[in-house]
Amino acid sequence: MLITEGPAAGTPVLRNALSAFHSDEIGTEEGLRWRWLAGRAAGFIWDYEGWDSLTTRQIRAAREVGALAHLPLALSTRVGVHIFAGDTQAAASLVEQSDALAEATDGRIVPPYGALALAAFRGREDEVTGLVEKSTQDFIARGEGMGLTVSQWVTAALYNGLARYEEAFAAASQAAADPHELWFSPFALVELIEAASRSGRSERAAEALELLSESTRASGTPWAVGVEGRSRALLSRGEAAEALYREAIDRLQPTRLRLDLARAHLLYGEWLRRERRRIDARKELRVAHDLFSEFGMEAFAERARVELQATGERARKRTVETLDQLTPQETQVARLAASGNTNREIAAQLFISPSTVEYHLHKAFRKLDVKSRTQLAHRLQ
Repeated sequence: MLITEGPAAGTPVLRNALSAFHSDEIGTEEGLRWRWLAGRAAGFIWDYEGWDSLTTRQIRAAREVGALAHLPLALSTRVGVHIFAGDTQAAASLVEQSDALAEATDGRIVPPYGALALAAFRGREDEVTGLVEKSTQDFIARGEGMGLTVSQWVTAALYNGLARYEEAFAAASQAAADPHELWFSPFALVELIEAASRSGRSERAAEALELLSESTRASGTPWAVGVEGRSRALLSRGEAAEALYREAIDRLQPTRLRLDLARAHLLYGEWLRRERRRIDARKELRVAHDLFSEFGMEAFAERARVELQATGERARKRTVETLDQLTPQETQVARLAASGNTNREIAAQLFISPSTVEYHLHKAFRKLDVKSRTQLAHRLQ
């Protein structure tokens, strides 16, 4: 219905379908088979909480019954939940676990969607380029058009972060070419609007905004309203633009969607600077810079730093903090330990041995300069 009749007709039906998957009446076998898709489908209608909850339940159920073959796809599907929350360490841990489990079970390769998105939002151009080159032929050979779309979407996000808007526009245009591709084309439209508006293509941006608003208005969630408001502000002027930026921030602020919140602060700050309101711009750009630096999203952090410097305020380039020196596996072990899990419980959840848990925990303690799990919890906070 989303495809044939559009978001206004399809969104309410899909929302009802997703509500059924939140029920405890769904059997283990059915849940293992379908919850990954239900969780990801929540993203179609801008339902972040549903995406989060359903993928969490999928992973928990698979671990409880030892269904290892189901875990790689479930873990990969959840990567985006952490990226949009600004938690790149958790996202990296899921990518690592997914790849390791896929290799340890039947050897099937999980498409590198999570790895592509993670590298792009971290601003790592060489890594994205390498992954795209490596996976494109596989996508074509398998007839996996969705894989090509995700490659183009994350490439657009990468170049928007790097403020290379011509390249971002080219990639986003390809990713959004088929509006009936439900998985990633709505996200591509967001990148297309930003890239088009920044490269003098206001008509193309307006066309993309019209398509985007069909899904965001049918959804009506804070995520949908915030992203649409931020995108619409790019095509507005004066008081109308400022009201839209403020509304986007107000909508996203109470949510866990810290990536979209940081991008709203960045765009608002850039707009304020161009309106010659430097003092007001500094406040927004400082927030954006701090958030992106915390996320480890280096391209967007540098874009915010350059804008902040243009207001007359000096901003240091991001330096790697001790916390960022943890590997994804060390991060996962450390977080579980900080939450009160024993080494055996951590081993069971991650399908590794208790001695391996102890090894990773020892390294995390040393890198973070802590001596107890209580200190570890405070350090991670």
